Amino acid sequence: MDSQLFVICLLTAAINLIGTLAYAARIAGVRTRRIAMSFALFNILVLVSRTSNSFLGPFLAKRIEVRISEGGGEALLFDFHLVLASASLAVLIGILLVPTGQRLFAKAIGHFQEHRSTTRMLLRTATPAGLHTLREALTPPSPKVLKELVKERGVGWGVLLANCLAQVLITVGVVASLYAGYLNPEFRVTASQLSAVVNGFATILLFALIDPQLSVMTDDVVEGRVSEALFRRTIVWISLSRLAGTLLAQLLFLPSAQAIAWVANYV
Repeated sequence: MDSQLFVICLLTAAINLIGTLAYAARIAGVRTRRIAMSFALFNILVLVSRTSNSFLGPFLAKRIEVRISEGGGEALLFDFHLVLASASLAVLIGILLVPTGQRLFAKAIGHFQEHRSTTRMLLRTATPAGLHTLREALTPPSPKVLKELVKERGVGWGVLLANCLAQVLITVGVVASLYAGYLNPEFRVTASQLSAVVNGFATILLFALIDPQLSVMTDDVVEGRVSEALFRRTIVWISLSRLAGTLLAQLLFLPSAQAIAWVANYV
């Protein structure tokens, strides 16, 4: 792996790690009863995660141009599968860090509630006190969580499948569109621009079907109609469906790129 591919994989991993840890902000909101603040924190993290995918475009496009100019275009398929693998690994790490994340977000919510400054809250993470808080928050996931997954999920299979589909589209949207440009160089620009259509559909799917379900369930927890244990279990299921989506993206990457390359001929 060369330095350029390493940077691309690192950026992909960071984007997916942030997106996975965003769910921990909702758990922190339920625990602290600071629902509005936790929603604001969740939306910031989700916005960063879902829009940062577009930043991958220039890096991946440069990768394609370099490969083509050096006569190594056939290696791009392996390169892109490696990028997708880094996304899956980051989601898995994010799931394991959810207990740590919820404790950190609870501290962040309390700090913001006291000082009312986002800048001050962010700067505190680089101080000795912030690093001490991070060490204290480190908590491995409990084996009990896995045993309780057989209990009520809190959301239906339809929601989990929709989330899985949305994550597939977000994961392959940029990479498949750029690889489609390699497959169909005559309409390379058209193919690359189709990533906005794919990501846009996935974002609508998430905001229309997934986020409202979690928002309603959060209200139910606060009002006592749903237990915190069930809510945490729901977050785990949502996170697992996200992981399944990134894994499924490995299988659908090439067919998606071929489909986009075909569509680019008729747009």
